[in-house]
Amino acid sequence: MSAMGIGLIIFIILFFVLGIGMYFFVQGSGKRYIIAGKSLPFILVGSMLLAQSLDANATMGNAAGVYSGGWWAGFQFAFGLAICLLVCGLFYAKPLNRMNLLTLPDFYFRRFNWFTEVLVSLLMAFSFAILVAGNFAGSAWIVSIVFEMDYVMALIIIAIFIFIYTISGGLYSCAATDIVQIYPAMIGFVGCFFYLLADYGWSHFSAAIPDNFVNLSGLTSIADGALLNWAGILALGIGDVVALDFMERIFAAKSPETAQKSCFYGAAGTVITGIVCSFMGLMGLTLFPEIADPRMILPTIAQAHVPFIFGLLVLGGIIGAGASTADGGILGVSAVLGRNLLQRNILIPMARRRASEGNTIDKTDAAKVISDRKLLIISRIMAIPVVAFAIFLAIVKPEPGILLVLAFDVVFAGCVVPLTLGIYWSKANTPGALAAVIVGSILRLYLFYNIPEELAGLDTMIAPVVSLLVMVPVSLMTQKSHPPKHHVVSEIPDDADVLAGRA
Repeated sequence: MSAMGIGLIIFIILFFVLGIGMYFFVQGSGKRYIIAGKSLPFILVGSMLLAQSLDANATMGNAAGVYSGGWWAGFQFAFGLAICLLVCGLFYAKPLNRMNLLTLPDFYFRRFNWFTEVLVSLLMAFSFAILVAGNFAGSAWIVSIVFEMDYVMALIIIAIFIFIYTISGGLYSCAATDIVQIYPAMIGFVGCFFYLLADYGWSHFSAAIPDNFVNLSGLTSIADGALLNWAGILALGIGDVVALDFMERIFAAKSPETAQKSCFYGAAGTVITGIVCSFMGLMGLTLFPEIADPRMILPTIAQAHVPFIFGLLVLGGIIGAGASTADGGILGVSAVLGRNLLQRNILIPMARRRASEGNTIDKTDAAKVISDRKLLIISRIMAIPVVAFAIFLAIVKPEPGILLVLAFDVVFAGCVVPLTLGIYWSKANTPGALAAVIVGSILRLYLFYNIPEELAGLDTMIAPVVSLLVMVPVSLMTQKSHPPKHHVVSEIPDDADVLAGRA
């Protein structure tokens, strides 16, 4: 086995052991498992947001996109995610952290109603399950190349490793593994870039770069992909505001101020690392003019063109980037399935039904139905079908591509407007929110199949605008029949109150 292979095995084992070791921090609590007891300091939350942002798309996909289509075709990933964290810090982190939520769909339940919660839960769970599959596939692909093993075998091994350490410590495991992954990875990416720059000089690379690859035509010329690039930037920059993994970390911050500063920190780190990966994509035009698969730009640089330590950190960083996004996705989706679908909308109605049939349900019984301990058990169990579905999808469609884009576009189209108006507009009500979710999501699906090819990209941008144009008048027309709920900023409602329908 090569030195690179041995180094990556050590890295993966460290990742695994550290994640499992966080089991003891959960202490049998669902709240500690999902949001680390809302106790995390700035450096942990900021690092976690940074690690979650720098996934396989923002690094390996970034370099591949720049190589194939110019600067904005690749840098859009990191740029869009950095904008998202900036927007979250400016407008969402403080009010949402102050509400003491466990999951993002909790907001839709408390601000609107259970049906809105169910709709957004299903949309978010499906989109993030696809994201988990894509990051499983990215990490497994690198492992299969380095160790010359079958892709499916690499996929199963990686998925099992991530699954076990994620359900062991929940968000604590995510925090610990993110810390040991993100900073060595950033050193590797930055180190590779400056090593190549010092070794060759920029003039060696600049001659092979077409003018339209580095100017603003990627944002101004439809022929150079401006519509698609803007669609990607807006979908990530605004659509990812409703990302389950980002919001988990925002909810886990010990104070609203900590949540806000952490978002700004993650945005800055994402831009810096994204620029470096984009430049290495441009360097690839000279280093690998005939490369068959542009995704191999960073892995090939790491294995053949830079000192061993930088290459190891880059390959480990790519694997870790996929793992950090996958573990956040597993935790987010399983928590939503467990809390917002199974626990609140199946177990609680069953308990109410028993009460209506004459059975007595006191406060102790209520606490058992949706106790913190039961939430932990359910969330861990729900991770099993999430991982199984992600493995299946990663096998049949290892490059989710347009499927992933569509899934997140649907969430962007249907869920961002109700969240934003729910925070900032006192007249936002349940009919308006439902109309925005349903119309925005369905319209995005319709446009996917019917928009002319030359206008591709507009389908991403039109649907959220229509969602806004629907929610406002519907909310205004239904104020008397459906008065808006008071936007209560409080601790998580008491279990017995939730069971009785009072919260």
